[in-house]
Amino acid sequence: MRVYGKNVAKEVLDKNVKRVYLSKTFKDKELIDEIKKRNIQIRFVDKNVLNNMEKGNHQGIIIDIDDYEYFSLDEIEKENVIIMLDHLEDPHNFGAIIRTIEAAGFKSIIIPKDRSVEVNPTVMKVSAGTLEKVKIARVNNLVNTINELKKKGYWIIGTDMDGTDYKEIDYKGKVAIVIGNEGKGMSRLVKENCDFIASIPMKGQVNSLNASVAAALIIYEVIR
Repeated sequence: MRVYGKNVAKEVLDKNVKRVYLSKTFKDKELIDEIKKRNIQIRFVDKNVLNNMEKGNHQGIIIDIDDYEYFSLDEIEKENVIIMLDHLEDPHNFGAIIRTIEAAGFKSIIIPKDRSVEVNPTVMKVSAGTLEKVKIARVNNLVNTINELKKKGYWIIGTDMDGTDYKEIDYKGKVAIVIGNEGKGMSRLVKENCDFIASIPMKGQVNSLNASVAAALIIYEVIR
């Protein structure tokens, strides 16, 4: 996988980096020294070569690394708060949610293997150095996972327009918060298996919030 940007570079240098591509005009001497200290192969290239390799804001640095290694469900279910993403598709939303989760002091995320965004260069860029501080598990079936979590004492709290005001729900104990797809919301079976449905009141003409914004509101209500 190719990732890019200075913050991402600082995050992944101690991982299995295969090589680093730097613009010939790259000025961050401290970062270059850190790369050389680890004996990582560096290729200095023209900026237009980097532009052809990656369309995002690479800041003059692109890194070849191994693909992200996901955690197992057993490795994350020890946390009291788990965020479950029900077929989220936008990597920018995913990256923003990872940042919020880390900022809130939580660590565990569950995503499905099919029809869902995965950890990719955009997610790493948007998460801005927080990806390595959280644990992301990929599961075959969200409903089966929900039932497993229930057996282990978790309350499952979904998010939807048609539910209880999110400020009136008790989030004490072990909870798994489900954030739905950007366009369709939670899938029917996932919604039916939730213990509670949390709704964020809409007072304007907009009838829904961006998935990462909704996640942030719910996550910080859990803290409160």
